[in-house]
Amino acid sequence: YDFNRKGELRHLDTDESFVFNYYKNAHEQNHKRYQVLGHAITQYVYELLERVCMLQKAYIPTDAAEDEPRSFFFMSENALTSSSSLIVLLQDRGVFRAGQWGQRTIISEGLEHGTQIPFIKMALQRHGGVIVLNPNDNFVDLKTEKERLSFFTREESLTSTESACWIPKRGSSSPEEHTIYVWDHFIAKSAAKNVAFVAHGHGGLVFVDLLVQRKWEVMNKVYSVAFIDSTHNMWHQAGHDPQIQEWIQKYCHEWVSNSKPLDKAVGSLMKVNCPTVSAGTEKYGLAPSCCLCAIFRYLKSTLKAK
Repeated sequence: YDFNRKGELRHLDTDESFVFNYYKNAHEQNHKRYQVLGHAITQYVYELLERVCMLQKAYIPTDAAEDEPRSFFFMSENALTSSSSLIVLLQDRGVFRAGQWGQRTIISEGLEHGTQIPFIKMALQRHGGVIVLNPNDNFVDLKTEKERLSFFTREESLTSTESACWIPKRGSSSPEEHTIYVWDHFIAKSAAKNVAFVAHGHGGLVFVDLLVQRKWEVMNKVYSVAFIDSTHNMWHQAGHDPQIQEWIQKYCHEWVSNSKPLDKAVGSLMKVNCPTVSAGTEKYGLAPSCCLCAIFRYLKSTLKAK
C-alpha cells in the first residue's frame, strides 16, 4: 500500500482501498496486519510533519537521562520566540500519534481528512506558530516492539513475562500529563501572547483538565478554544468553579457531528457550556476536516475581538 497523489491509501498492484479481512477467518492475523499498517502510517505522518510542514521535533522530558524513554511533540521553527499568535492542536485518544485526527479516517478517506496537515498549513499561513501535541505517546511497550519485528521475520517468540512490559514515559504517561508538561515547559514560556487550542474528542477533556490545573495562566494566555466533538464534562471537571464556567462560555466554541448544515446551532441539553454548532457531517471521523475553514474563521474573529 501507498498514498497516491490525492493522498488516498491504495494497493500498489490493484489500486484498491485497504482490505481488513485479508486472511480468511483469521481475525488475529488481520488485526496484526492492520497494526503494522498503523505503525507505518504513524512514521509516514511524522515524516510529513518535518518534510512538508517544516515542523521540528521537541523531545520531553527536557532533562531526560541518556537511556530514559522519551516522548516528543512537534512545533514550527519560531513557535516559542514569535509574538504572533500560536495554535495548539490536541487530538482524540487512541493508538494514533501526533499529526493524526484518526487512523481509520486516514485509511478510508485519505491524508486530507485524517491528518492535521491541512490545519497545520492554515495555522502557519494565518497565525505564524503551531504546536502539534502527541498526547497518546505514553509508554514504551516492549511487547509490541517484539511483535512488530516478529511480524516481518515470522518468529513468534513472546513469553508471558515480556507481554506485560510497559514502561511509562516521564512527563507524558497520560494525555493530561503530556499536555501540562508541554504547557509548563514550552507554551507558558513562549513569547506568544495569544494562544488558541483546537481540541478533538478526548482532547477537549484534556484541555479542560489543563484549564482547571493552570487556571489563571490559561485564562490569561488562551484567547480561544475550538472543540470538535469534545468529551469534556463541565460539571465533573469544573462544576464548582463559576469563573471557569464563565470563561468556557465566553472563549470556547464547539462543532459537533450532526445532520444540520455547517455552523448551524445545535441545541444540547447535556452541555450548556459554550455555543455549539454543526460540523457539517454526521461522520465523527470527518468532523475535523469538514469544519476546518469554519474554525479558522472563528479564531480570526475572536483574535480580532481581543
